[in-house]
Amino acid sequence: MKKIILILIGLYSGLCQAQIKFTNPIMSGFYPDPSVTKVGDDYYLVNSTFAYFPGVPVFHSKDLKNWKQIGNVIDRPSQMTFFGDQTSRGLFAPSINFFKGTYYMTCTNIDKNGNFVMTAKNPAGPWSNPVWLPKVRGIDPSLFFDQDKAYIVYNSDPPGNKSLYPGHRTIRTFEFDPVKLNVIGEEVQLVNGGVDISKKPVWIEGPHIFKRENWYYLCAAEGGTSVNHSQVILRSKNATGPYIPYEKNPILTQRDLDPNRKDPITSAGHAELVEGPDGKTYAVFLAVRPYEGNHYNTGRETFIAPVKWEDGWPIINPDQKEIPYHFNAGFKEVKQTAPPQSGNFAYRTTFENKIDQSLLFLRTNDTSWYKLDKVNGLTMKLLPETCMGLGNPAFIGKRQQHLTGSATTEMTFEAQKPNEKAGMLIFQGEYNFYYICKSIKEGKQVVQLYQGNPKTKTMDLITEAPISGKKVQFKIQAQREFYSFHFSENSGKWKLLKDKADGKFLSTQTAGGFVGSLFALYATSSGEPSKNIASYKWLDYSGNDAVYNK
Repeated sequence: MKKIILILIGLYSGLCQAQIKFTNPIMSGFYPDPSVTKVGDDYYLVNSTFAYFPGVPVFHSKDLKNWKQIGNVIDRPSQMTFFGDQTSRGLFAPSINFFKGTYYMTCTNIDKNGNFVMTAKNPAGPWSNPVWLPKVRGIDPSLFFDQDKAYIVYNSDPPGNKSLYPGHRTIRTFEFDPVKLNVIGEEVQLVNGGVDISKKPVWIEGPHIFKRENWYYLCAAEGGTSVNHSQVILRSKNATGPYIPYEKNPILTQRDLDPNRKDPITSAGHAELVEGPDGKTYAVFLAVRPYEGNHYNTGRETFIAPVKWEDGWPIINPDQKEIPYHFNAGFKEVKQTAPPQSGNFAYRTTFENKIDQSLLFLRTNDTSWYKLDKVNGLTMKLLPETCMGLGNPAFIGKRQQHLTGSATTEMTFEAQKPNEKAGMLIFQGEYNFYYICKSIKEGKQVVQLYQGNPKTKTMDLITEAPISGKKVQFKIQAQREFYSFHFSENSGKWKLLKDKADGKFLSTQTAGGFVGSLFALYATSSGEPSKNIASYKWLDYSGNDAVYNK
């Protein structure tokens, strides 16, 4: 009997150790349009970055929960830059694949040369220069590798370029040569409008083809990337169709749920299915966490949910309608030596010898205006370019990853002229931002708070306070729909500069576009040349959302 009890205890212990607890989102903050691929026991994930640089981060995981950034696909200005692009333009919806020893990343540069493919032997890089695909007209390209053929599938124009209604699109494909990196033969239309064109479905996009048990499945988003977002599935006996839609579509959506429910997750779609470590299917997709109505500042984030197969069709999150913040799976967790990306967390970024690869520049990385060392940390020149333009200002950003969180920094700077300003932004777009900075007014050093003005295309002074000395600490605190701004001259003894600034001003609902908010170190001479510099010792980030404390 004692032996049986010990065996049962051992079995129970093994089961407990094999349980992994997922926390959604698995990539919190501005990590939209996820694409995931499995290579052996490894998983690789990429996301859209729009006009930010470096472009398309690459993450690695062993368990689909713990992700470590290992590189960026576009990390050299010689590959691509985004000058002239607004923040929400640039790169749309990358997709990552692996075939015969080579990694492939396909993507759209929306306002430049369109669709392209890049390759690498190591997903951490280096990645090749882009190979442009002029015949692939549209957005959201992805590759599918069959036994002896490859295909590229994408969103494109309606038949004959004649829309039957606003948002009328098609899904199309070409055969693809994975060696020469070009298309073969003639374009084939796979889907017209969506799963049921009589209902005027809009924005069929983000397509992926995969094969399971002799069926080819076409999985795509439908309804647009906002509150009507959904995921649909079709299948065929041939890669090029005809594709028949599942009669119980959509296989994922949150649009039919009570919008007033507590702690909602909304706008779910743009999914890709992948086999988990347990052999079961999981869906990785984008969704958002609004704090009121459709207002959210953290951007579109990356979520995960289990998939159940019924009669040869996949159902995402089958046991409940609401996407859960937590769920368990029956396999072992494999942690990473990297900053966490889900749940509550805090960490410090220092600037002793390198720029953390998760930090973002606007449109390119020009190393001429900043330097790093152990004594001064990050030293940035004050550039004439501003964050309201379409160039490359002295701006280095960190994603806001929680509805409730804060960022702090320590800066050394002394303005010589009123146009010289250095400090920290909470930045959503060219004219939707707040800027706490140090400057000079009437010969005296001051701390100022500005707000971008979309109507006048300038920024407005909200408030200011006197300050002495070169060194100052700044703190921007996010509290769902409010932001507060603090400064300190005495190591953490904070003075409130402005409380409860309107956070909805930074939401996608108000500002438009597709990105999330960033905390950014930012220094400018506002259109005039300057030889002045600002130095930053560190950038601290901390986030604590109540839903994760349950």
